[in-house]
Amino acid sequence: MAVGVQYFTDPACVWSWSTEPKIRKLMVEFGDSLAWTYVMGGLARTYQLPAEREEHIIEWLEAAGETGMPVDPRLWTEGPISSTFPACMAVKAAAEQASDRGYGYLRALREGLMCFRRKLDATEALVEEARRAKLDVERFRIDLGSHAIVEAFGTDLEATRTVSDDARERGGATMGQSGERLVFPTVVFGGSHAVYGPQPYDAYREAALAAGASPADGGPPGVLEAVKRFGRMAPAEVVEVCELPEPRAELELWQLASEWKLRPLKVLTGLLWELT
Repeated sequence: MAVGVQYFTDPACVWSWSTEPKIRKLMVEFGDSLAWTYVMGGLARTYQLPAEREEHIIEWLEAAGETGMPVDPRLWTEGPISSTFPACMAVKAAAEQASDRGYGYLRALREGLMCFRRKLDATEALVEEARRAKLDVERFRIDLGSHAIVEAFGTDLEATRTVSDDARERGGATMGQSGERLVFPTVVFGGSHAVYGPQPYDAYREAALAAGASPADGGPPGVLEAVKRFGRMAPAEVVEVCELPEPRAELELWQLASEWKLRPLKVLTGLLWELT
């Protein structure tokens, strides 16, 4: 029986974006032994002050520098989003039809915001991302405008703002716009084994094992296999998922590019790789 995983996050959380290498490695190592639920925590109901934008630029660059995940913080100067709530509700709508419970769509939003400076805070922009993610666009549009999605997001917000003593003691609580909430990302395995904030991969692995998850058979995938499975990948994700030293990962990516199997997409602070 699969172990349930609650992943508390927000599409615009740069530290969640920076944790993608570990999340994808968990998906590879544990496979169907983990059943993911994406809890949308609502990072910001509204962004208004110019000072907030400057803070986000600095935070994004710090996250990129620490983890190697590419970002383009010019989003905050060229066309800043006004809220993350619409994107959160869009992920809930995608989960209604997606076999991966909305992960692919959440990833598309992260790439759009973090790497491609897309202003994903309005219905039509979010619908366009659903089209890129190959969802049933008309169903997505209906779901996005439904009361059920508003209620589902409200439930997620309540769960995010229900902070345990364990979370407070372990640095898993912070102050958001509406009061105390869990830090992002927070990953809870089996309802009780929590990992708060960005952590080394072993912290997630140990929590998964403690909750009763079982590693899948087989070793790490090859680079091309990983990109075929996940779609776009940053070099930092290839390093983690394929368990390769950084120089070897870079070498294999460029070798596959020379064979016209992969191509790089330039992001301000780095690259994303995709199939040709």
